[in-house]
Amino acid sequence: MKLSTKGRYAVMAMVDLAQHSNGSPVALADIANRQEISLSYLEQLFSKLRKGGLVRSVRGPGGGYLVARPVTDTRISDIILAVDEPIRATRCTPGSPSGCHSDKSRCLTHDLWEELGNQIHIYLSSVSLDDVIERRVLGTSRVFGSETVSRIAAE
Repeated sequence: MKLSTKGRYAVMAMVDLAQHSNGSPVALADIANRQEISLSYLEQLFSKLRKGGLVRSVRGPGGGYLVARPVTDTRISDIILAVDEPIRATRCTPGSPSGCHSDKSRCLTHDLWEELGNQIHIYLSSVSLDDVIERRVLGTSRVFGSETVSRIAAE
């Protein structure tokens, strides 16, 4: 499963915004430069983030964007869902009794992938914007660094 650039860029931009605002609006052009994301793409994402209540815009000289609610209350899943990025690992429509095969049957691994999508959503719902900013998401993922993954693949 792969999260699209829409979800990843929205999270990157929100982390950048939260880190650089210090109570003052941040210009999208500044975020675009720091994160190497197209300004026009960021404008589209921030329109959705604003509609989702995650950011608020400030017009005029010195304007830009602010995080709309405390970073401790902003979940990564909220950001991803606000930009219309579904968190799922199946080809099927979530919750639908119909499967992804042409005859509408479910594939043999449907429940496996559906549960993976659920676990990803649970995890992203447990991580706040503040957790990312303060680097509190570095748990056990370090155990599976590139050397370990290469070793496991070779076995």
